[in-house]
Amino acid sequence: MRWWKRIFVLCALLSVCALTSWSQDAADSQAVRPSGVAGPVRKAKAVKAKQSADEDTESSAPKAKKSKESADDDTESSPKAKASKSTHARSRRARAKSKETEESAPAPTEYTPEGIPKTTAASVIVVDANSGKILYEKNADQVRPPASTQKLLTALIVAESGFLDRAVTVQPIDTMADPVKLNIKAGDTYQRIDLLRALLVKSPNDVARCLARDNAGSIEAFAEVMNRRAQQLGAVHSHFVNPNGLPVPGQYSSARDLALIARAAYANPTIRSIVCLPQLVFRYANGRTRELENTNKLLRRLPYCNGMKTGYTDAAGKCLIASGTRPGRDVIVVVLGDTSSRVWRDASALLSWSLWM
Repeated sequence: MRWWKRIFVLCALLSVCALTSWSQDAADSQAVRPSGVAGPVRKAKAVKAKQSADEDTESSAPKAKKSKESADDDTESSPKAKASKSTHARSRRARAKSKETEESAPAPTEYTPEGIPKTTAASVIVVDANSGKILYEKNADQVRPPASTQKLLTALIVAESGFLDRAVTVQPIDTMADPVKLNIKAGDTYQRIDLLRALLVKSPNDVARCLARDNAGSIEAFAEVMNRRAQQLGAVHSHFVNPNGLPVPGQYSSARDLALIARAAYANPTIRSIVCLPQLVFRYANGRTRELENTNKLLRRLPYCNGMKTGYTDAAGKCLIASGTRPGRDVIVVVLGDTSSRVWRDASALLSWSLWM
C-alpha cells in the first residue's frame, strides 16, 4: 500500500501546482502588460466623473477651435484633410444638436396679469406687421447696439436699389470683416441676388461690406444711405456706421426703430422670399458649393415663423427679429439684449401669444 500513498501525494502536489498557475493567469488577464515590459503591472486608478469631464473639456477645446478654422477655410485640401474636416463637421453638428435640444427643452413660461409672456430681454416690442399697431413693448426706446439685426436695413437698401441680376466683383477691402465671413475672394464675381441671399441666411460680414461698397462706392457712403433711409422710415433714434453691425462708437438703434425697419423689409417681396429659407446652397466663383444654414433657429422649430434676422455681439447680447404669420395676421417681434438660453424661448412665446391673442 505504500506505493499508493506515494501516488496520492504526487497527484495532490500536481493539483496544487495547477491551481496556483490558473490563479496567476486569471490575475494577469485583468491587467494587460505591454509587450516586452517586465516586472509587475500597476493597476490603473479609477477616474472620477468630475476628473473625466474636465479632461474631456480640455481636450475638446483645441478640437473645437480647429473645427471652426476648417469651416472658415475655403482653400482646397488633401483627401486626408477633407476627411478630418468631415469628422470635425460631424462632431460640430452633434454638439449643435445637443445644445439646441437643451435650448429647446420645455420651460415654464410666466405671464403678466394681462396674460403677456414675461421675458428676460432688455428691450422688447411686438407689432402687427401690416398695420404697425404696437401689441406689446418693454423699454422699446432704449438705445442699444443692434448687432447683425441692422443687416435687415442693409438688405432693404440693396433690394430697393434693384438690378439684382447685375454682377458684383469682390474687392480686397470687402474681405476685411472678421469674425463671421463667407470667405469670398478678391477678384471673384457674383450676382447681387446671390450675395443678398447669403447675407440674410448666414449673416457674413464680408458679404455685407461687399454689397454696401458696390451700392454706394464705400462703407462710409453706404452708412449715410442707411441713416437717410432709417429717417425716412421714422427710425429717428438710430445711427449706423457700418453695414454689418460690428460694434463701433456711435452706432446704435432701439427695438422700436428696428421694428419700423423690419416692417419695411417684411413688405419687400425679395427679402420676404429669402428670410423664410431654413437653408440654401451657395456656389462660390470657383464652382465649389457650400450649404448655408439659417442662423434663425425658430424657422426650424415653429411652423408659423417665416423670418427674419439674428444678431449677437458681447455688447449687444443675443438679439432677434422674428416674424410669424397665420391666416389674417402677421406679427414682428424684436428682442434685444437677451441671453443665449432665453432668446429663442422669449421670441417663441411672444410670437405665439401675439398670433393667437
